[in-house]
Amino acid sequence: MFVVLYRWRLKKGREQEFRGAWARATKAIAAAHGARGSRLHQVDDGSWLAYAQWPDRMAWERMRASAPVAPEDFQVMADAQEDGAYPVPFLTMTVTDDELR
Repeated sequence: MFVVLYRWRLKKGREQEFRGAWARATKAIAAAHGARGSRLHQVDDGSWLAYAQWPDRMAWERMRASAPVAPEDFQVMADAQEDGAYPVPFLTMTVTDDELR
């Protein structure tokens, strides 16, 4: 399993708009590319973090090399972000052991 963490800092008042676009884009990516889904979190410092699971790194890389799905939702997400807050993806990881239930 392969995991990608994304982090954003959002403009005030754009949180709900971002959340809706994130949910639609996540579902579209899963349907088109086999992602295992994602969870969106609001961090105590006010930023937002998403944890996305993939079967493996190659599946994620194939998705990144392909034509974008849900480009309108990604534009909404981009417009809701504070400029230059964090790099995307924030962090990539390969799962070595799993005790999550």
